[in-house]
Amino acid sequence: MAHRRDPPHLRHRPDDRPEDREDRLNSVTESNPDIEISRRRLLGTVGAAGAAGLALGATGGALAHAALADSGSGSGSGAAGSLTSLGATQVAFHGDHQAGITTPLQAKGHLVAFDLVGGAGRTEAAALMRRWSDTARRLMAGGTSGSSDTGIALDAGPSSLTVTFGFGHSFFERTGLTARRPVALDPLPDFSSDRLDAQRSNGDLWVQIGANDGLVAFHALRALQKDAGDAARVRWQMNGFNRSPGATGTPMTARNLMGQIDGTGNPKPSEPDFDKRIFVPGAGPGPAEHSWMAGGSYAVVRRIRMLLDDWDKQSLAQQEQVIGRTKATGAPLTGGGETTEMALDKIGPDGKPVIPSNAHARISAPEQNGGAAMLRRPFSFHDGIGADGTPDAGLLFVCWQADPLRGFVPVQRKLDRGDALSQFIRHESSGLYAVPPGPRTGEYVGQRLLEG
Repeated sequence: MAHRRDPPHLRHRPDDRPEDREDRLNSVTESNPDIEISRRRLLGTVGAAGAAGLALGATGGALAHAALADSGSGSGSGAAGSLTSLGATQVAFHGDHQAGITTPLQAKGHLVAFDLVGGAGRTEAAALMRRWSDTARRLMAGGTSGSSDTGIALDAGPSSLTVTFGFGHSFFERTGLTARRPVALDPLPDFSSDRLDAQRSNGDLWVQIGANDGLVAFHALRALQKDAGDAARVRWQMNGFNRSPGATGTPMTARNLMGQIDGTGNPKPSEPDFDKRIFVPGAGPGPAEHSWMAGGSYAVVRRIRMLLDDWDKQSLAQQEQVIGRTKATGAPLTGGGETTEMALDKIGPDGKPVIPSNAHARISAPEQNGGAAMLRRPFSFHDGIGADGTPDAGLLFVCWQADPLRGFVPVQRKLDRGDALSQFIRHESSGLYAVPPGPRTGEYVGQRLLEG
């Protein structure tokens, strides 16, 4: 079987230094204008099942190997093969809302917060958001990040890459925009179960990266970190993962590291009040200075350590009593399937509620919290073994809502007072971010705030 060879531009040479090879790679992408249309030719070969996942009409990008093959360069064994649907699936950068909010869970993710450097203000922030938006647009279309692209994800398609940007409470002071800071961005209240690390919390700017390929996600992380330049520095970074698409026989709700199905009660886009719960309304109460958030959302981010060794010591029956759902199917203890409504008033033979009064599913249910709801879209994490020999693992909890004071806060207050799950988890970091609406064509994320 013939092996595909790199084109002459990219072949290894005995006296190669890494920087020589990177220079040749950059020269290839810069000197081939046809590279911008190679993605369209490549994706044109994808079958109907794969093409169904593409967001049509997005601006093109570049895959250098594909472009060179299409243009006849090199002496390989033939044209590059078509991408599978997993690699070819593309999420639009432009739209009413930013990508990464209602996008299906991705297999790999990075959460990173930045602080503006001393002396950087509104002008520098606007320039940074312009650079970041341009890079995100290119990468989400499957292209390179620009002339200094590292080539990390050179052979891959967009792989459902999303990049989402948000502003923290302190951002508005740094940029002289406190009059335009929404009340909904006021700091979250303290909770008795919090064990927060201030160095891994908050931040002027927040970026969420998700993709169904680890190299594609890391490529985006590196590109955005480089783009920050002298304007901002990393405050904290967290890396996460989920089950890969196609790993189960049929699509299903994800499981967390406790083995529990997590996300059953999420609001559905098909529900008539979904937008009202998740996105800031286009018109409504509040000063006009806050209208730049219309169509945006608020993200609460929490690093939740799971005390897995303690959890694993519990019997299956005990675990199900803590959660209020069966572990195998996610069905409520009162019967049915995963999506069956919980019969919260059902009493068992022992005269006690079948779903215990302190069960996590009962306490967090919208009907138990005045209808409060949030769209949970987490990643799991595992950062090795701690000094005490226990796994440093758990959930990078990310939830979305139109107003955190009506979404996350009332639910967390109630959980804080008596959730049976509390003894098996520890909230170790926290952040709240205003995530602007999606950019229009030709616009960068946050432009309506920074230039309005």
